[in-house]
Amino acid sequence: MNQIGKSKVLVKPLGLGTNKVGGHNLFSELQDEIGREVVTAALEQVVQLLDTAFIYGKGRSEELIGEVLQQFPREQVVIADKAAHDLSSGEIVMNNHPDFLKRSVDEALLRLQTDYIDIFYIHFPDEDTNKAEAVGALAEMREAGKLKAIGVSNFSEAQIKEANQNGLVDVVEDHYSLLARQAEQNFAYFKEQQISFIPYFPLESGLLTGKYTPDMTFGKDDPRSRKVNFQGVRYQAILERLAEVAQLAESHQVATLQVVLAWYMMNPALAAVIPGARTPEQVAGLVAANNVQLSPAEYQQIDKLFQGLPA
Repeated sequence: MNQIGKSKVLVKPLGLGTNKVGGHNLFSELQDEIGREVVTAALEQVVQLLDTAFIYGKGRSEELIGEVLQQFPREQVVIADKAAHDLSSGEIVMNNHPDFLKRSVDEALLRLQTDYIDIFYIHFPDEDTNKAEAVGALAEMREAGKLKAIGVSNFSEAQIKEANQNGLVDVVEDHYSLLARQAEQNFAYFKEQQISFIPYFPLESGLLTGKYTPDMTFGKDDPRSRKVNFQGVRYQAILERLAEVAQLAESHQVATLQVVLAWYMMNPALAAVIPGARTPEQVAGLVAANNVQLSPAEYQQIDKLFQGLPA
């Protein structure tokens, strides 16, 4: 179990990202009943951390999690939630104003059908709110017993430091993977300040699961055609390295996906990893990574493999 910042929240290394649970505005062909089954499967297989956000279905993900949550002991589940998307004007505007954040916590508690949230993040920075004041609002909610740990997500290095001016930030969530390692420049600061780090997009749109091949092409209407990891020499270089990971996975008699997740779980800079799942079967594939034990040499092998990729 890993401690979240200076809080009393403890998390297991493997959690579940739930943007595909109720996230109808983000993904097509999602079904609420399957979303409930995904959350249920995760909790039944002792996945403890569920990472959600208001913008995942504009509250629907929180509602579905809240329904399933009633079937399990609350103390066995760690809920991480996020807010910043203000829809009150009819458009989506980022809002970090203290009053907005306090209201967001209260509304999330109702949708989740719980009286506290374990981790609450400011999901995205806005343009004009002082970040220390924004975090201060969450500190007030923590003092009121409505949340246990304070986080920020998608903040720049300067914004993180402004938010943590009074030492109140417990955890940062941001994009990080074997293919996107910019966040590593902040790891020394996080360690010094006792701030935990949880990455999102660890599997890079499925690329790191090993399911892609060199001959695959992506049409202009396919979002992957606009992502650098799926283009040209970088795409080919990633697949070459994944072929080596696949050999390592075969030696462990597991899938490439599970070895990649095992690398994240072994990374001392990460408090947890939160891959997503569309189906209960995908949850089982994620959970199987708990049984993979990489040696220190194997960890270093994977780490070095993905350094120096072509741009």
